[in-house]
Amino acid sequence: MSLGSLSLSTPAPVGFGEKIWRINWGLVLVLSAIAAVGVLALYSAAGGRLEPWAGRHAMRYGMALGLCLIVALIHPKVWRWLAWPIYGASMLLLVAVDVIGKIGMGAQRWLVLGPIQIQPSEIAKVAVILVLARYYHGLTREQAERFVYTLPPLVIILAPVGLVMVQPDLGTAMMVLLGGAALLFVAGVRLWMFLGAVVAAIGCLPFAWSFMHEYQRKRVLTFLDPDRDPLGAGYHITQSKIAIGSGGLFGKGFLKGTQSALNFLPEKQTDFIFTTFVEEWGMVGALVLLALFTLVLLWGFSIALRSQHHFGRLVALGVTSMMFLYVFINTSMVMGLLPVVGVPLPLVSNGGTAMVSVMFACGLLIGVNVYRDAQLPLAR
Repeated sequence: MSLGSLSLSTPAPVGFGEKIWRINWGLVLVLSAIAAVGVLALYSAAGGRLEPWAGRHAMRYGMALGLCLIVALIHPKVWRWLAWPIYGASMLLLVAVDVIGKIGMGAQRWLVLGPIQIQPSEIAKVAVILVLARYYHGLTREQAERFVYTLPPLVIILAPVGLVMVQPDLGTAMMVLLGGAALLFVAGVRLWMFLGAVVAAIGCLPFAWSFMHEYQRKRVLTFLDPDRDPLGAGYHITQSKIAIGSGGLFGKGFLKGTQSALNFLPEKQTDFIFTTFVEEWGMVGALVLLALFTLVLLWGFSIALRSQHHFGRLVALGVTSMMFLYVFINTSMVMGLLPVVGVPLPLVSNGGTAMVSVMFACGLLIGVNVYRDAQLPLAR
């Protein structure tokens, strides 16, 4: 009886062939379709040329997809063990950015390592998810609900947020903060703690306003009144709205966008790539792209629900929350529903570090499904 119970509670190791079978190839296909949309949009943004963005985007995705599949085949216990080292490395890189980072477009966000340019704040997003999942994997439900056990996660989240704000990069800081908060919520932190944090944040707004850079204040004021400076701080969002509106239902057609082609639309290959795409493909194209992202989110929640270990469940929900925040903030920003904060659209916007970090996170998500029956002992 006891031997039978043991065999039922301890699943047999998953073979390599079964690991390959358990990879969610449908999710991989959807991610590839999103990246293909990025290639089309970047090709158009460059005036019908592969260089300088579309060709590199395609090559980056090919390499990032390989990384994603490798990550997915590695046992979650390895990533649980590496959580703190990855977090520590990301913190060191963020400190290095503040000391010797490359300055571009008024911000110091990049490290140049030979021919490679990386943005450590993108790595920090995934690192926070991993270390919070490891932390809460070692707690009981009752401990997770107690305030004293919430203090270490707050430090884990606020430390990179502070370093990113120094760069300054308000958009990424928001991503880390909101992504960490979402993981705390699904881990079981009581609702009253979140309400208290919201009240405290509102009370600190006047203090925070005094520390914001002038361009950040202008972005907030422009969000509240887009017509106050249409040729200055409001130029980006005004041109974005014109481009989206002119796309209509079916768009102007591939390579026929005017706002992008005539360079009225700033940052058309990064922050405003969604606008570039919608101008040419219209509302129908926008809905198709958003439907692809919705499939990613639904698969993420499904994988989280199927995971038999808490670490994998939290990682899956953390990655899914991160993807949602990417898409929600970027699309809301270019439509004027949120201030312009510089958040890329995952797998569509041009950017190497962002793509690698997103595909690494998706590899973790797929790996949770591959090892959904794994037994992970509790460990702080």
